[in-house]
Amino acid sequence: MCGIVGYIGNEQAAPILLDGLSKLEYRGYDSAGIAVYNGEEIDMVKSKGRLKVLSELTHGGETLPGTLGIGHTRWATHGSPSDVNAHPHFNQDKSIVVVHNGIIENYLKLKKKLERHGYVFVSETDTEVIAHLLDYYYKGNPLEAVTKIMHRMEGSYALGIIFRDHPEELYAVRKDSPLIVGHTKGGSILASDVPAVLRYTRDVVFIENEEIVRMTTDSMEFFTVDEEPIEKQVTHIDWDVNAAEKGGYEHFMLKEMYEQPKAITDTFSPRIKNGQIEIEELGMSNEEIRRIRKIMVVACGSAAHVGHTSKYIFEGLSRIQVDVDLASEFRYRDPILDDGTLVIVISQSGETADTLAALRESKKRGARVLGIVNVVGSSIAREADNVMYTWAGPEIAVATTKAYSAQLIAVYLLAMKFAHVRGEISDEGLKEMLDDLQALPAQVEMLLNNQENIQRFANRYLAAKDVFFIGRGVDQAISMEGSLKLKEISYIHSEAYAAGELKHGTISLIEEGTLVVAVLTQENLYKKMISNMVEVRTRGAFVMAVTVEGNTEVEKAADYVIYIPETNKYFTNSLAIIPLQLFGYYIALGRGCDVDKPRNLAKSVTVE
Repeated sequence: MCGIVGYIGNEQAAPILLDGLSKLEYRGYDSAGIAVYNGEEIDMVKSKGRLKVLSELTHGGETLPGTLGIGHTRWATHGSPSDVNAHPHFNQDKSIVVVHNGIIENYLKLKKKLERHGYVFVSETDTEVIAHLLDYYYKGNPLEAVTKIMHRMEGSYALGIIFRDHPEELYAVRKDSPLIVGHTKGGSILASDVPAVLRYTRDVVFIENEEIVRMTTDSMEFFTVDEEPIEKQVTHIDWDVNAAEKGGYEHFMLKEMYEQPKAITDTFSPRIKNGQIEIEELGMSNEEIRRIRKIMVVACGSAAHVGHTSKYIFEGLSRIQVDVDLASEFRYRDPILDDGTLVIVISQSGETADTLAALRESKKRGARVLGIVNVVGSSIAREADNVMYTWAGPEIAVATTKAYSAQLIAVYLLAMKFAHVRGEISDEGLKEMLDDLQALPAQVEMLLNNQENIQRFANRYLAAKDVFFIGRGVDQAISMEGSLKLKEISYIHSEAYAAGELKHGTISLIEEGTLVVAVLTQENLYKKMISNMVEVRTRGAFVMAVTVEGNTEVEKAADYVIYIPETNKYFTNSLAIIPLQLFGYYIALGRGCDVDKPRNLAKSVTVE
């Protein structure tokens, strides 16, 4: 998780580092620090708390002169948030300094070895081991020292390294943790993610596993872990630089919710041509699509909720069996895969550690892997057999909204494509579905414009302690995402359950005043859902319902009803989730929570 930035060039480094870190703070924000070479020594300032504390301490970087530096914003893994545990970390004589994203799994073993050689540790972090290990192996050749520590460290890491003896060089290293580099006007820059560099360059190089970069003001050289030089390809990033700014909105999350109509349109419009779905990047012939016997969808968090939605859609439309796995569980079981299985991995960042590991395991077992990702050139995009991009643009808020909505669209397109190729839906049926799909952006915008009513209702439940979301079929998947949105940003305990499971234990938790959010968008399940709503209401629950226009029967069983426009039954997630996103947002806002940076969370989960 964490975010790292490095710069070498003709400009003052500290302001660039602080600016880059501000674009990465969604990756970690319990402490931050920067180190800059001033021409004689390496100066460092770091502090517990948000990046603004560091910025104030350094007067926006003015107190740290120098044109070579590295910076870090932290999400704590080893060692509690503190000034001492914040990155960067020095070796003992402060001649080597390191920032690190990832986890060194064998750091205790390495630490004991170094302590036997007289090294003294001042922090609780695994990163300090890297600084001392570099010192141990450094004999005047930085590249040699870097390759030696890479052969000895286990785990995941992206590193930025400065050697005081080599003030015209900046080193970057990557293993299982994202890292990009690029030339700026008069310098070179490295970062964990694209938003940090957009202001300075649009042409970047994605560093692969176990690769090293030696950067100077006007050059970049790339090496393998065996010090062999390699050539790298430059990727041009088309994202709008303003997309990573708030643009007048109070929070990134609110801004990104309002960007959902555009994200939805941008994801489907290039893939609908002459009334047909064309997914060129799928790379599969119609015959290959017909040979698919099983689909496995593997993801984490909100992307996993897209996976649960996809199960109902793929099975209902294309009649292909679908299993959905949490990536963290998929890794450690013995999945049955063969060449008739298509594995779909879903990740906004394309760097999610467990999902990436699931991709690699699937390929090892002979399955074809399709990645659905948002970040161009990310690890999943590069390693999957094929990649389908969602064109949501940069998403900064930790709680996903627009990337989730774009992932749903990708799933709809795939399911419709497969169903049509396999003869499960007719040309006319496809046309009707495409009409409904293309109507979604305007419908989402209409729901977003109803935010005042939802805000008024949310204000009644700012003191809630427990909230339960219930649904059946696709609505259960919607409930899971609605519940996650609420709990992750408001810190209210919230759970989502299949409504039919209430009587198997969960209903015992319902008491007077408990809020139950019931989602019912599937017409064939209305009556059963209304029965479940009556069950909880009878036991004192206050019921908020989300349903489709025209289903006025629900008003007899609910205390508050939110209506969504009519659409194809498989697309209702795209509409029903909007009021639930707004509900979670306004609850969190009313409780004084930091909506964009919820406690204990970070955006891109690049460690287990």
